[in-house]
Amino acid sequence: MFFVVCSFAVKADDGYRLWLKFDKVASASRYTSYAQSVSSEFPTSPILETARKELGQGLKGLTGIAPVAKSADGSIQFVKDATIPEEGFEIQVDKKVQVKVDGLSVLGRKYIRIKASSDRGILYGVFELLRMIQQEKPLADISSSPKVKLRMLNHWDNVMGTIERGYAGASLWKWYELPETVDPRYTDYARANASIGINAVSVNNVNASARFMTPEYLAKVKVLADVFRPYGIKLFLSVNFASPKLVGKLKTSDPLDPQVRAFWASKTKEIYAQIPDFGGFLVKANSEGEPGPQEFGRTHADGANMLAEAVKPFNGIVIWRAFVYAPNPNGDRFKEAYNDFKPLDGTFAKNVIVQVKNGPIDFQPREPFHPLFGAMPKTPLALEFQITQEYTGFSTNVFYQSILFKECLDSDTYQNGKGSTVAKVIDGSLGNDQITMMAGVANTGSDRNWTGHLLSQANWYAFGRLAWDHTLSSEKIADEWVKQTLTRDDKAAKTASDILMKSRDTYVKFTTPLGLHHVMGQGIHWGPEPWLERSQRPDWTSIYYHRADSVGLGFDRKASGSNALSLYHPAVAQQWLDPAKTDLNYLLWFHHVGWKEKLTSGRTLWDEFCYRMNSGLQEVKDLQKDWDSLQGKVDPEIFADVRGRLAAQQRESVLWRDAHLLYFQTYSKLPISYGTPARTLAEIKEIVRIYQLK
Repeated sequence: MFFVVCSFAVKADDGYRLWLKFDKVASASRYTSYAQSVSSEFPTSPILETARKELGQGLKGLTGIAPVAKSADGSIQFVKDATIPEEGFEIQVDKKVQVKVDGLSVLGRKYIRIKASSDRGILYGVFELLRMIQQEKPLADISSSPKVKLRMLNHWDNVMGTIERGYAGASLWKWYELPETVDPRYTDYARANASIGINAVSVNNVNASARFMTPEYLAKVKVLADVFRPYGIKLFLSVNFASPKLVGKLKTSDPLDPQVRAFWASKTKEIYAQIPDFGGFLVKANSEGEPGPQEFGRTHADGANMLAEAVKPFNGIVIWRAFVYAPNPNGDRFKEAYNDFKPLDGTFAKNVIVQVKNGPIDFQPREPFHPLFGAMPKTPLALEFQITQEYTGFSTNVFYQSILFKECLDSDTYQNGKGSTVAKVIDGSLGNDQITMMAGVANTGSDRNWTGHLLSQANWYAFGRLAWDHTLSSEKIADEWVKQTLTRDDKAAKTASDILMKSRDTYVKFTTPLGLHHVMGQGIHWGPEPWLERSQRPDWTSIYYHRADSVGLGFDRKASGSNALSLYHPAVAQQWLDPAKTDLNYLLWFHHVGWKEKLTSGRTLWDEFCYRMNSGLQEVKDLQKDWDSLQGKVDPEIFADVRGRLAAQQRESVLWRDAHLLYFQTYSKLPISYGTPARTLAEIKEIVRIYQLK
């Protein structure tokens, strides 16, 4: 199954094909001699057949020639090489060479050899070859292997078809139609993932329904696993820890209870009978009301190890999320996961990996790396990013997340001394971990273009590319995506890439400058609500985090405050310890700063706050102008859609600026030095209130 452009849509590009637009390239003649035939040293398999189909369709579209199959000596050869790491590949391009024919010197044929030790490596090599041709690059030798073993999308999709924090329509999975009706879109989704190296998918919400443990739903899940398998993708399930009670009708879900352990052993065996390559379980427990082992006086390790015991005979794994925090009005949510998990280091079973969010609060637009990275050397840790834009602009704001991802990956934890980056923690190179993983909360939905905002496709793409190779630069990834998705015109591509590269800082400036955090609207997390002071729990309010008063703004996390800085290695903490030397982007994360205190910018805190908020608004206007310059260079339907969303972003940036300046002015009592609010604070509060209505 491949992406097609239906007859009624040929006049415009609606974004459905993502970055897999195999339209003919201007330099097709450069590649045609390579596209004549294909041969393979591998035995046939579903994944190898996928590789053949992808190669054939891709070359047919890009060059106009579809390679014919040969038993040997094809112009493109799939070569088996046991020395290449699992899932890795090498591409060797043999140029024309002089050979003797009947005593005469003539030019020989060109060859491309895609070498791998597995059929999955061949599949990834095929996509790399097509990626080079799409960008009209000269073909060159390349060797590549994934940095982490599991490169996973976590879907927060629910049985009723909704998506928690989803902004691109309804769920991809039509549970009520499965297993009888299999939407071709499932195959298109798997194909897109395989093209960027994603090899694992958890299909349901971590706030899991126990319904997924019933025979009815396992039959549905099996169909998805069957669709994913030819693309090298393993299926995982999020599980409700109370399933023994809810499904098994037991009196308890205590992980040390023999009947509970027997339930999970039996249920796991049932799953593997239907899905032999089932990956394992993803678990959110004792977090935000979800059930877990602590209800029975047990630890997270007790719960994880019980499930690990159940999947061990089938080589499955358990992914246990570390996103836990107690509702402590006098504490600091920054410290909660560390306090729960640090004492458990070394107590988890060997087939358990602990999944840690990139930052200690909750996927904020800019956040320091989580202190657990660097604090659990005896436990494999997975890194969890949020691709869906819960706090980064929904589907109305452009926010290129590769920059955020790279900031975390490149942060130095000092776990084994200088150079112990988060990337090295999670790729296993510091601890020789046997399970390594990077996860991203998916941003896909039923919208025709998959991600709502078309430019948000770049975030899905960037996650896959960085999960494969975290050393890639954000600039390179942006350039790749733009040239495969929007335009091959060099000047226009540079403009589009620049929009992506500037977008993150722009968004931060008009929403959470200087390290301000968690000040969004309650419930749907839309828009600003810094005045939020009452909620179901204190750490769901805004005042818990910004700590604004007549003196200043920001959360003191030094020893004089919550002392969260002590959770980091001293060399890490040192960079944030002195407010006078702290990067202004993280200032309010760690310090309560006086309104009139002079910053390194030369402005006072209040003036810098006003300046950045107003600058962010102006930069959105600049992004609009940059995009307008692309008219005629990108597809008109795509152009119009993104243009409309940028206009919405400009409107929202005014709301954010005005809300923050007017609200925090009630504490600073100082004149607004940059920008003039368009509405009163009361009017803004009413707008935000209405948006929060159910």
